[in-house]
Amino acid sequence: MCGIVTAIATQNVVPVLLEGLRKLEYRGYDSAGLAVLNGGLQRVRAAGRVAELAARAEEKKLDAGIGIAHTRWATHGVPSERNAHPHVSAGLAVVHNGIIENFEAIKQRLMAQGYEFVSETDTEAIAHLIHSKLAVHPDLFEAVRLATNELVGAYAIGVICEADTARAIVSRHGAPLLLGVGEDGMYAASDTAALLQVTRKVIYLEDGDIAELRRDGYRIARPDGTPVERATHVSSLSADAVELGQYRHYMQKEIFEQPQALANTLEIIAGGGSVTPQLFGTQAPELLGGVGRVLVLACGTSYHAGLVARYWIEAIAKVPCSVEIASEYRYRESVANPDTLVVVISQSGETADTLAALKHAKALGMERTLAICNVPESAIVREAALRFITRAGPEIGVASTKAFTTQLAALSLLTLSLAKLAGRLPEAEEVRHLTALRHLPVAVQKVLELEPEIERWAQRFAAKQHALFLGRGQHWPIAMEGALKLKEISYIHAEAYAAGELKHGPLALVDKDMPVIAVAPADELLEKLKSNLQEVRARGGELYVFADAGSEIPESEGVHILQMPENYGMLSPVLHVVPLQLLSYHAALVKGTDVDKPRNLAKSVTVE
Repeated sequence: MCGIVTAIATQNVVPVLLEGLRKLEYRGYDSAGLAVLNGGLQRVRAAGRVAELAARAEEKKLDAGIGIAHTRWATHGVPSERNAHPHVSAGLAVVHNGIIENFEAIKQRLMAQGYEFVSETDTEAIAHLIHSKLAVHPDLFEAVRLATNELVGAYAIGVICEADTARAIVSRHGAPLLLGVGEDGMYAASDTAALLQVTRKVIYLEDGDIAELRRDGYRIARPDGTPVERATHVSSLSADAVELGQYRHYMQKEIFEQPQALANTLEIIAGGGSVTPQLFGTQAPELLGGVGRVLVLACGTSYHAGLVARYWIEAIAKVPCSVEIASEYRYRESVANPDTLVVVISQSGETADTLAALKHAKALGMERTLAICNVPESAIVREAALRFITRAGPEIGVASTKAFTTQLAALSLLTLSLAKLAGRLPEAEEVRHLTALRHLPVAVQKVLELEPEIERWAQRFAAKQHALFLGRGQHWPIAMEGALKLKEISYIHAEAYAAGELKHGPLALVDKDMPVIAVAPADELLEKLKSNLQEVRARGGELYVFADAGSEIPESEGVHILQMPENYGMLSPVLHVVPLQLLSYHAALVKGTDVDKPRNLAKSVTVE
C-alpha cells in the first residue's frame, strides 16, 4: 500500500521522483523518502507528506541521474523518519511495497552475521539481505535475484547501489510494479499515473519478474534467471486525467465525473438493441451458460457493490448468489461447485485479499471466473478467465465513488446476460432495462444538482459523533456504503442496518444526538420503511431521508426530506448512493479533515 518510483535517465531524475511520489501519495502518506547516486549514496527522508520531503530535497540541491523514491503507509513500525524508506545497507538502498512474512527469521540470521538494524521495518531486512548476497555474488542483478528467492510474502522493490551507477534493479511478487520506457531513460512505478510525466509506454511485470533498468534499455528475468519478454503497452491515460482541475479535492472531482464514467462504461451497449455475453469476453457464452450459482468476492466498497448485485441476480436471473468478504473467504472451509461463477470486484485490480481469494477459488476447481475491474492490465484481470473493464478513469481519492457506481453498471449488465442465457429475460424487459441503463448518466447528473441542499444538511453533521444509516432490500448495501463514506473521511462513527433490524437492538442508540439517515426509494418496501422511521421519531431521533419522487414522506419537525429527481427502479441504488457521497464529502469539509487522504487509510490495499 506504498508508492514506489525508480528512475535512471540522462537528465536529473529528482524532479521526476518527487512528481511521481505526488501522484502516488494516495497510496500512502505517513512518510516519504528518496535516495540518489551522485558521488555516493545520498538519502533524504521525512515523516509526513511528500511536500516535506520535497522541501528537504530542495535544501540539499539534489541532482542525479539515478534514484529511487517511496511514499509510505505504515505496516511494520510507527510512521517516523527512522522507519521511512529508502532503507540502506553500506551504500545500497532499497524501497519496498508489501509485507515480508519471514522477515523476523531473516533478521535474526543477518544480525548473527553482524548486520545492525536501526528501524522497525521488514524492509531493512531486504536491504541487508541483498547486501549479504552482493558480498558473495558481486553483481547487483544476481544479488537481488538470490535475495528475492528467499522472501516469503508480497513485495515490489527498487534497488540502487553506489558501486553500480549504471543500473537500477526492480522486482515484484504480489504487489504492483510496472516499467516505463522513456526517450531519455527507464523508469518504474507502482502506478501508471506516476510515469505519465515522462512516458505513456509501460510494461507490466509479472509475479517473480526481476528487471534491470539502464539509461539505454532494460532486461527482465524470472526467479531462476531465465530471460523473459513482456509486452509494451501504450497507456490510454493522459496527464490531465490525474489533475484536479477546477475541483477542491479529487473526491469531489470523482463524484462529479460519475455521469461521464457511467457513459464510458456503458458505451459498449450504446448502439445495440440487446445485451450479449461477449461483453465479458470471447469465452463468456460457454462459461456463463449453465451457471448454477454466483459467488461474489470483494472488499470494502466493492463488497457493497456485490451485495447490491445479489438482489439483482436472484430477482432477474433467478440464480442463487452469495457475497463474501474476500479476506474471510479463503480462511474457512467452503464447498466448491464447478457450476459456480466466481465474480471478483476491485477498483485497482491489485487488492491482495481479493486476488488471493480468486486464486483460492480456482485452486478448489472453480474455473468460471470473472473480474470486474477499473485497471485493464492488473493482476486480478490477468488471473480471471473473463473480465469487464469499468471505464471510470483514474480514481485518486481514497474514498471510492465513481469506481463504485461503474461497478454497479457492470454488475447490472452481468445480471441481464445471465438472465438472457437462462431464457429468463423477455425481449420487452430487456429493452426496458437497456433503456434505463442508457439514461443512467443523465439521471445521475440530475442528482448532482442537489448538492446545495446536501451541503446545508452537512453543516448539521459536523458536531455529531455518531450516525445511523437505514435501508431496506437492495438499498441496505447503499446505506452500508453511505456509513462507510462518512466514517472514512469525516471520522464520524457510523453504522448501517437493514431498517427491519432497528427494533432488534440498534433502536437503543437513538436519541436527539444520533442523526438517522434513511434511503427511501418508492418501492414495495416503502410502507414498511415508513413504519421504521416512525419508530425513530417516537424515540426523539432526527431523520434525514433521501426519498424518491412519489414516496410521500412529509417534512416536519425532526424529519428532513431530500427529494430525489425520479424513481429509478432496479438501478435506484446507483442514484441513491450519490447524495450519500456528497453528504460525507461536505461533512468532512465542515470538520476540516483531509478528504482525499484520510488518516490511517490508503487507496490500493496491496497487503493482507
